[in-house]
Amino acid sequence: MTTDIIELHNFIVLIEQSNSDKEFVQKCEIDGDAVGFAFYGSGNVELEIKHNNQTKYLTNTTGLAISFFGNQKVEFAHKIAPDKPLQSISIFARLKNLHSLPQEEKEIFEKQLPYLLNPNENFVKGPTHFMTLDMQLAVQKIFNTTYSGNTRLLFLKSQVNELLAHYFALLSSDKKNELTEKDKEKLFQAKEIVTTHYSKPPTLSELSKLIGLNSNKLKKNFKELFGIPVYKYIQEERLNKAYELLCQNEKTVQEAAWEVGYESLSSFSNAFQKKFGSRPNEVKKQFLSNKS
Repeated sequence: MTTDIIELHNFIVLIEQSNSDKEFVQKCEIDGDAVGFAFYGSGNVELEIKHNNQTKYLTNTTGLAISFFGNQKVEFAHKIAPDKPLQSISIFARLKNLHSLPQEEKEIFEKQLPYLLNPNENFVKGPTHFMTLDMQLAVQKIFNTTYSGNTRLLFLKSQVNELLAHYFALLSSDKKNELTEKDKEKLFQAKEIVTTHYSKPPTLSELSKLIGLNSNKLKKNFKELFGIPVYKYIQEERLNKAYELLCQNEKTVQEAAWEVGYESLSSFSNAFQKKFGSRPNEVKKQFLSNKS
């Protein structure tokens, strides 16, 4: 488990990643009264919340965005499932800092989350929704950035503001009603299935049966929610994994192609070059050159 803790003006941001073959528990506490937001890019997490001799559970799966109020009397424990790499962004703002926000920003919090700003318990759960495509992309950009130092801090500040803006826009718009939360849950389940089985994915018909959504709705809504058709998403996962195999171990180009589900080496090479701008043998050659 790796955790980046960054202070950005009125917010404390936790950027967490894990990839373990065993289940483990990560505990944390909040220092003072705070409003929190958590965006789960991937992973399967059970959140245990203990306060006032009570225990509550929230099961947070890939794609969820949650909000809550908590204080120092609350103990949080993340139980992280094995073999499901976790990527999450948590944003905390102390209540006293929210009062010092610019008036227009403070009004957004007061209008959308009044019961979190005026809590009647040590822990109060706010709205929970599946992330929109814009929110998913913002999370991906945070984990994919190669910036460092002050440039990274500047970039992260922009992405935190973007995430919060998209979250509040979702709360205040009718867009959340276009796809039901149940349908979104099924679509994220479909995404997880094809991500796990990218080398031998189920057919569209098989996938629709696995998640309980008809094929037409699956095709249309998958693209609407994730911004990419199912078949294209599978191809992207295959090529990203192939690039990783070529750059991180002793796999040959042929072995990498087979492992990610390509039977034709020429088809693999063409698709790889179209995505990355280089042939797979060139990437492999560069990896071996850097290694020597």
